[in-house]
Amino acid sequence: MSAESTLDPATQDASGTAGRHRAPKGRRRKPRDGHSRAALAVLWTAAGVLVLGGTGVGYLYFKLNGNIKSVDINQALGTDRPLDVDNGSQDILVLGSDTRSGSNKKLGGGVDDGSARSDTAMVVHVYQGHKKASVVSIPRDTLVERPECTDTHGKTYPAARLAMFNSAYSTGGAACAVKTVESMTGIRMDHYIEVDFAGFEKLINVLGGVDITTTKDIKDPDSHLNLKAGEHTLTGKQALGLVRTRHGVGDGSDLGRIQLQQAFIKALLEQVKEVGVFSSPKKLYDLADTATDAVTTDSDLDDVKDLASFAGGLKGIGAKNMTMVTMPVQ
Repeated sequence: MSAESTLDPATQDASGTAGRHRAPKGRRRKPRDGHSRAALAVLWTAAGVLVLGGTGVGYLYFKLNGNIKSVDINQALGTDRPLDVDNGSQDILVLGSDTRSGSNKKLGGGVDDGSARSDTAMVVHVYQGHKKASVVSIPRDTLVERPECTDTHGKTYPAARLAMFNSAYSTGGAACAVKTVESMTGIRMDHYIEVDFAGFEKLINVLGGVDITTTKDIKDPDSHLNLKAGEHTLTGKQALGLVRTRHGVGDGSDLGRIQLQQAFIKALLEQVKEVGVFSSPKKLYDLADTATDAVTTDSDLDDVKDLASFAGGLKGIGAKNMTMVTMPVQ
């Protein structure tokens, strides 16, 4: 069964075959006339609620500000990076971490061995004018040339010729993941957003669930998901299972799961618009509190004002203005 036919709305087909994937050779970014897993959904939800209420003062400001976790990507990577094109466009690396620390262990299963991988990776390109965006999913098992990188603690890791893409994060953290993406694409990442299992589940629950329609049954004991074909309002736990499932759809590879993630994100973006935060100050606060607590950002977005300003540039981009594709592999 194809993943594309499992969840409505359908998303663009992923390219390639199951199993290990080789990435195409990157290119340097040229100046242009235009600009996990569900981490992208958290980004857009955070954008909406922060624009509406995240710039408050007093207790609200300090509470939300204290929620935000950040990593200093710029200091770790230094100046050996692609050209920073200043034309109004933005490129954002969005990762979903599969860490089992804390409450993530119960949700993800397995053991907490202190490591974490990027379970989902998406590069979001926001075009000049911030009216539309393109999202490119990177299959986590893609074999890439991982560059030498230095983590935020100053430790340097050697390059690897054929490494799985998700090993970049487990090796050198966020900084190594960003450098690997920049090396692959020749495009400088302007920002970094990360979310874990627990943050995603809580956000969906605060939203009141997400409405989706499945065209075929999905049963995957590994992600604890069992859905009959039809209409559903997914809880946070079910939504997490949906965006993590790979054995219940398609050929069992990450490519099928990516298609589910892309369709889910579009459904979530449409629902966020109708959440009714204007009529419920408490719900507005709960969403802002949850969204800021759910994400880890680069240091340029580690303040509520900066994050709200960044989010303000995204609030006009809906599902209809977003193109979602998967990085070509072979």
